[in-house]
Amino acid sequence: MLTKDPWIILSAGDNVAVATAAIPSGATVAGIQTREKIDPGHKIALADIPLGQPIIKYGQAIGRTTADVKAGDHIHSHNLHFENDRLAATANSAPEEATAADRARTFMGYRRADGRSATRNYIGIIASVNCSTTVCRAIADEANKTILPHFDGIDGFVPIVHDQGCGMSSTGDGMAVLHRTLAGYTRHVNFGGVLMIGLGCEVNQLTLYGQSGAGNSKRHFNIQDAGGSRRAVERAMGMLREIAQDVGKEKRVALPISDIIIGLQCGGSDGFSGITANPALGVAADLLAAAGGTAILSETSEIYGAEHLLRSRAVSDEVARKLDDKIAWWEKYVAMHGASLDNNPSPGNKRGGLTTILEKSLGAVAKGGRSPLTAVYGYAERVSAPGLVFMDTPGYDPVSATGQVAGGANMIAFTTGRGSCFGCRPAPSIKLSSNSALYASMEEDMDIDCGTIATGDATISAKGREIFDLIIDTASGKKTKSEEFGYGDNEFVPWHLGATL
Repeated sequence: MLTKDPWIILSAGDNVAVATAAIPSGATVAGIQTREKIDPGHKIALADIPLGQPIIKYGQAIGRTTADVKAGDHIHSHNLHFENDRLAATANSAPEEATAADRARTFMGYRRADGRSATRNYIGIIASVNCSTTVCRAIADEANKTILPHFDGIDGFVPIVHDQGCGMSSTGDGMAVLHRTLAGYTRHVNFGGVLMIGLGCEVNQLTLYGQSGAGNSKRHFNIQDAGGSRRAVERAMGMLREIAQDVGKEKRVALPISDIIIGLQCGGSDGFSGITANPALGVAADLLAAAGGTAILSETSEIYGAEHLLRSRAVSDEVARKLDDKIAWWEKYVAMHGASLDNNPSPGNKRGGLTTILEKSLGAVAKGGRSPLTAVYGYAERVSAPGLVFMDTPGYDPVSATGQVAGGANMIAFTTGRGSCFGCRPAPSIKLSSNSALYASMEEDMDIDCGTIATGDATISAKGREIFDLIIDTASGKKTKSEEFGYGDNEFVPWHLGATL
């Protein structure tokens, strides 16, 4: 239902409202008088709430009061703190209903020889170790200048570089995660071809990755074997010209949207994220899932406090147990480092109105819509199940998205309330602003303004369908704002686990 009120109550059981515009002291909100000025995205007490009692938002506890609160008071860090409460998960609403026409939609993508569907046609230059990053960038620069102009069907040569690969154990979690991540990129469907470059003496040897692939589409060599950096660039040009001959012949064809795998991300969240952009993206995720596609929800440290809501939607006890195991691992992991999962939200999140990780998490899970949870994956594991799935990742956006792309995401949808700038080549990244002020100030970075939900000018359902349409258009080749600016080369950040030796 559209409303022009400058506030919203998200659930019938909530004891706070959220300001959708600046509200002055003495204004009437849901029948009570505000006792102070309330900024957009921030919370207003709807009743007297004694010390130590829970604050309820989204129908769930987001923390407890640290002082007696009066109706009309501003609720934030000065009178609310983290308390690890959970309220029972209520019956889930049905997902957004998909029509037969929704399910039958197609996109114009690239059909690979192995049957997978791509949304872009890049060639990757992948570093096995930090020692080869400079050479990989030099190779990509030279190829984009001298080879790309001759091939209209290739989107570009992408350097995938990082700061790992040596000075680490050849066994254990750190190496396993790095290898799984790089292997995921070497086989990523949006790379029509890949050239992997090593130094030669690193722990992360090229022989771990093989040379599988059709024809010349996947090649590798070491800088030391090439005779040095300049010779390595020269050698790479010869190989890339051969790869480009095959990759440049690829043409877009009509493909089912069930082949779209989209990673769901949020960063720089604010008090609007959980009531505009995230639930609207959730509608798009539901529509994609209903059509047989896949939506990957991640950021385990940022679903903490809302994991029971996802658990209640698991298709089996096994899926639910896998999610429980991921949460338990994170509790031990942060405790080992003397930290707490409530170290989040960030300062920017708090300025936008978010107070505790529970509040942030309840808004974050809205990105996943209301579809059943069909599978749970480890970081960068290959995603094979359709529908809504969960991948265990940190909350840090580049690390999380890197894992999703390694797992097979051929697109990313990224919500933001503060203005995160992000790209994730080879997967195009759609940016969704949670408030209209952000969209107006950073329109060159934002693809869709979801703030119109807060102003009463759009519904969550209508905005979700707008996002769904843009997902299909982007999969078909429409460039995102991030792509137009050139984001995507520097956002490859594998999760760094284990000791540096």
